[in-house]
Amino acid sequence: MGEKHYLSSPPSFYVMIIAEEVKNESQKREFLEFPVRLYHHDPNYVRPLDKDIEEIFNSEKNKFFKNGECARFLFKNKEKETLGKVAVFVNNLYKQQQPTGGIGFFDCINDQQTADFIFNYCKKWLQERGMEAMDGSINFGERDKFWGVLIDGFAQPLYGMNYNFPYYKDLFENYGFKVYFEQLCFSRPIFADVSRVFTVMHGKHSRNPDLTAKPMKKNNLKKFAQDFTEIYNKAWAAHGEGKHITESKVLRMFRKMKPILNDHISWFVYEKEKPIAMWMNLPDLNQWFKYLNGKFGLFEKLKFLWVKKFKKNEKMVGLVFGVIPEWQKKGIEGYMIWEGTQHLRKHTDFKVTEMQWIGDFNPKMIKIAENLDTTVTRKLATYRYLFDRNKEFERHPTL
Repeated sequence: MGEKHYLSSPPSFYVMIIAEEVKNESQKREFLEFPVRLYHHDPNYVRPLDKDIEEIFNSEKNKFFKNGECARFLFKNKEKETLGKVAVFVNNLYKQQQPTGGIGFFDCINDQQTADFIFNYCKKWLQERGMEAMDGSINFGERDKFWGVLIDGFAQPLYGMNYNFPYYKDLFENYGFKVYFEQLCFSRPIFADVSRVFTVMHGKHSRNPDLTAKPMKKNNLKKFAQDFTEIYNKAWAAHGEGKHITESKVLRMFRKMKPILNDHISWFVYEKEKPIAMWMNLPDLNQWFKYLNGKFGLFEKLKFLWVKKFKKNEKMVGLVFGVIPEWQKKGIEGYMIWEGTQHLRKHTDFKVTEMQWIGDFNPKMIKIAENLDTTVTRKLATYRYLFDRNKEFERHPTL
């Protein structure tokens, strides 16, 4: 049985809400199915794969359970109709100015009272565990998936990206959440005019016999994993973020992605065979997954192969862009982008490229995105709510 609570608005009118913690298979199924009903008439909604959601709440598969705690809840009226859902969690690796918990996978009818009830329920759960603030809507996991509330650019989401109705912004902000940081998604049409700076730099570097641009090939993943690792570690060390990755980890990642890798859309630049720059892209999986209704069993895997073969995928996603320090600010990105763009225009069906989000607290990466001749076409927000309402709110510090 769930816990029974009451909402009032106005004071003379009472609505009962039942909070149920997700424990059994029926509740797990409802957690997945409620958004499908909620977004039934929204053509932009793409149902995430059920397995991607369930793995987050599986303590044997999600490493964050080693350093945290997570629970899921459904919120129903007296007729047992679902009004909303949420996950609430504590991640001890999520270091903030004050002990901060998270809420995610929030979905709700367009009713402020119901949303307020859900937020209050999460607040109480987190306070009982020593938290002093909550961020949402975020993931009990890495930032690369299911992170943020969509506030602008209500188009079909990329794979792993949150999607929601425009009214969610009001539900959060009316409760008292404030924007901790905005998540900017940059995009550009493949066939749009390329910046003259790019073509000029391409012309300049094309005359250098020591430089070559090569597309990444699935039949030589070990070499490209080595090259990726070298560029990534040098480029990100220069940004002062201390991010390093091992070649073995990159190779495992590449092998896992092999079924969806495209031989024409990821590019590396070499100086006398030494890797100096890379531009990594993948097809947007949602352009295929949207036909699978969230399922990925044997039948759906066969259907996926059929869809992948016969349905054009016109959107690719920029994952990583990097230039080693010695070649930064020399226009090598123009050479690489124009080499790759000319090639993929001839050999693929892609019409749009969109980058994964960049936080507004990261001006260096935003500058790189802008230099790639892109524009912001989608925004999400990571919201924060301080439990002490007298405490001064501070946005994410600038890197």
